[in-house]
Amino acid sequence: MLVVRQNQIVPFDRNSVVTVGSFDGVHLAHQALIVEIVNRARGRGGRSVVLTFDPHPKQVLGGREHTIQLLTTLEERQALCEELGVDVFYVVPFTYEFSRQTSKQFYETYVLSKVGVSEVVEGYDHHFGRDREGSVEELVRLGKEFGFTVTAMKPVSVGSEVVSSTAIRKHLLRGDVERAYALLGRPYAFRGTVQRGDGRGKNLGFPTANLRPSVPLKILPGDGIYFVQVNLENDSRYGLASMGVRPTFQSGGVRTLEVYLFNFDGDLYGKALDLRFLRRLRDEKQFATVEDLVRQMNEDREEGLKLIQEYETTLRVSAARLTRKS
Repeated sequence: MLVVRQNQIVPFDRNSVVTVGSFDGVHLAHQALIVEIVNRARGRGGRSVVLTFDPHPKQVLGGREHTIQLLTTLEERQALCEELGVDVFYVVPFTYEFSRQTSKQFYETYVLSKVGVSEVVEGYDHHFGRDREGSVEELVRLGKEFGFTVTAMKPVSVGSEVVSSTAIRKHLLRGDVERAYALLGRPYAFRGTVQRGDGRGKNLGFPTANLRPSVPLKILPGDGIYFVQVNLENDSRYGLASMGVRPTFQSGGVRTLEVYLFNFDGDLYGKALDLRFLRRLRDEKQFATVEDLVRQMNEDREEGLKLIQEYETTLRVSAARLTRKS
């Protein structure tokens, strides 16, 4: 996949199938759209192009009270698009000045002149241009004027719920990581760097790693205890994550993400951990005594160890299905 960033020149190709958007999350609806442009491009012997923005438009336009909480970093979006078979990942710097272009100006400057386009595929609710003035209807009009076709994808639903980044954020803030998993099509992932804590977990028999977010704007699930999968360099393990303020030890504490790895004995300070949130076990609680807390932590550990077998079985079944399909 060719990655074009920071106003680098995009090789022009009139036979391009293009989609434009922020694609935060690259959730099931985004995936359906991206797979569509990939398949259409291959069918016509052309190339698929994802045109996206950095930073996210709401980081520039939202103001302090409406700052976006990201589901994916730019690097994550890039990697996911590559997995889906995209040919060109084109990142346009998003500034306030850039946002003041009309929908037509944007298409003339970036899509028609720089990329080249034969087809455009977008979501049913796509908007673009100054103050989101452009809609799918406007895009169809531009297509007729400049000679490209437009396809609007239908909404994608899981059960009765339409898949959207907004819905996924709401589920994560409630701690419903399983529902977020269902709409994303994969576990919600978060990266952090291990920093030194107060060592309290180790003294209780549960050595934990305190994580500092690699990208502060990335959303964290609501407070609680979670069963997680953790990638450390080339090693994948299971463990428990605690999100909250540790109310048993202090009131009004700083919100902290701590991770406990099963059957691990090593130094993690300064290392990057990738967490995948698989299941919420319980709410964060304030315990009357430290002994009560340790008793609950042992119960959490036992529940987590049982879940390992469940998830490993699920992975084996999925792998077997993929093998049969291939």
